[in-house]
Amino acid sequence: MLGSKAAVKASNDYHVQTYVRPEFVIARGEGMTIYDDEGHAYTDWVAGIAVNALGYGDPGVAAAITEQVNTGVLHTSNLYHTEPQSRLAQTLVEKSFADRVFFSNSGAEANEGALKFARRVAYDSGNHDKTGVVTFSEAFHGRTLAALSMTPKEKYQKPFKPLMDQVTVGEFNNVESAKACINDNTVAVILEPIQGEGGINVATDEFMVAVRQLCDQHKAILIYDEIQCGMGRTGTLWAYEQTPVAPDIMTIAKPLAAGLPIGAILCTETIAEHIHPGDHGSTFAGGPVVTRVADYVVGRISQPEFLEHVTEVGTYLMERLEEINSPHIVEIRGKGLMVGMQLNVPAAPIIQAGYEHGLLLVNAGTETVRFIPPLIAEKADVDALIEKLVSILESINV
Repeated sequence: MLGSKAAVKASNDYHVQTYVRPEFVIARGEGMTIYDDEGHAYTDWVAGIAVNALGYGDPGVAAAITEQVNTGVLHTSNLYHTEPQSRLAQTLVEKSFADRVFFSNSGAEANEGALKFARRVAYDSGNHDKTGVVTFSEAFHGRTLAALSMTPKEKYQKPFKPLMDQVTVGEFNNVESAKACINDNTVAVILEPIQGEGGINVATDEFMVAVRQLCDQHKAILIYDEIQCGMGRTGTLWAYEQTPVAPDIMTIAKPLAAGLPIGAILCTETIAEHIHPGDHGSTFAGGPVVTRVADYVVGRISQPEFLEHVTEVGTYLMERLEEINSPHIVEIRGKGLMVGMQLNVPAAPIIQAGYEHGLLLVNAGTETVRFIPPLIAEKADVDALIEKLVSILESINV
């Protein structure tokens, strides 16, 4: 087994260098805590970027994996039915606005597929020139080419241009901007009810209603990207449930299988009836191991008492963050356990200092610290976090 220094060296020598990582090597985890291979403990406020919703070492996740592995069937492709995949599809439909589900391997794939679905609907209508896509400022929809085209950040897009054309960027939470962008050429509008990477920006009800009405008016497909804000993160199973309107398509991924790779496109029958055999597919998507785990995760998170816990601890987290008396904090915003601390200084030094204090933290933009912990976080975890954050913020020299 490689030790810490050897593992870091191997990573530096052999990986494509797309990530900036700290110098420790994660070895194991339990609950809210992970440990490196030298035994140092870190309370996790990142959760694998909102993925590890049930924390580490959840016995139900382990049991679901073991049960399916013991059948000997790890993969069948989508040429055949499996019971775990069918059961998960039924669960997701019963617990959402959707009538149909398509499984993918990741969130970016789900967003790519959702765009294909929207284009197929327009194609069937005979309007082959209806290809415009509207996205919004500070959005993040993925790093594959079409998803990147809908992620209007110059630092992400510039090296890979030309991207998909006919993408219009409106101002998030600006109704007049949405009116100016959405027209009869718009095939799809994609937005996050709460923007994650963009800084934990919460869409207003007024904005969501206006976009829904504009999509109906111009026969555009409304896609909600709930890859980060869905699956209990905001205190309801889906973030859209806290708004007056629902989408035509919703994409989900990150926490769906508690760390195993999966994404999904949820859509209405009106959308699904346009998608036929051969229109879309995936070799690995919705495999029996990952869907068995995901069905357990959805069942666990959708319990009313679980969601009440997320709301309670999330409210407490925001209250305690508001109590911090620091000149560096500009605003606290978010819902449930998806909270941003806007700063007037760069977030990177705070994240780096977090490692020294036994915290895993992550940014959302250059000046926002994002708190997206496992949904099992307790108030005692919040209290410990606040104590360490106060110390970190007091040590910042500007």
